[in-house]
Parts: sequence; structure tokens; C-alpha cells
Amino acid sequence: MRIQVDDFPSDEVEKEMELDTPFDLLGLYQGVSMMERGAGHVANDIDRIFLYRRPILDYWCESGEDLPHIVRHVLIHEIGHHFGLSDDDMEAIEAKAEEESQRAQPSA
Repeated sequence: MRIQVDDFPSDEVEKEMELDTPFDLLGLYQGVSMMERGAGHVANDIDRIFLYRRPILDYWCESGEDLPHIVRHVLIHEIGHHFGLSDDDMEAIEAKAEEESQRAQPSA
């Protein structure tokens, strides 16, 4: 798998995903997920994760979140797609992890 950083999604991706603006997409997994691969799967192309620099930086400026946290979150999200997880699956995992993190923190 290759991780690639581009300024923005390609025009083709923007059109295919029906984005209102190229700033709407922070990252993208392109490939065949592990769940879709059969025993005889032969890759026609290398799987790739794209991180889109300008939308990530724009989100960082607007949200005030920690930049490494944003990049890590987008990267983990796209790796999840590689393993066949849906957006709903990943949201549930993130919610459970956040809940467990809150329980583990000492009360003030």
C-alpha cells in the first residue's frame, strides 16, 4: 500500500464523489478492501491512501484541533476502509474508544 499526499483530490475524484468543493474530502482509500478480496485475488494496481493537504490544513484552521490528531484520524479512517470497515463501523469504534477513554480518566 502506498500513502500519497496531494494538495487536493483529482478532478475525476471530485466529480465521482460529487463533492461541492475539493475541501470536502480530507482523505481517500483507493483499492480493493481486504473483505472484497478472494483467495485468488490478483492486484491490478497498488492500493493507495491519499491525504489531501489543503483540505486537512483548512479543517485544522477552522476546527482548532491538534494537527497531528487530525492527520492520524484521517489516516486511521482510510486504513479502516482498506480492511473493509464502513464509515458507520469506524464511527462506532471511535465512539466506543472515546467512551472508554472518558471512563479511564480520573475524575476532577
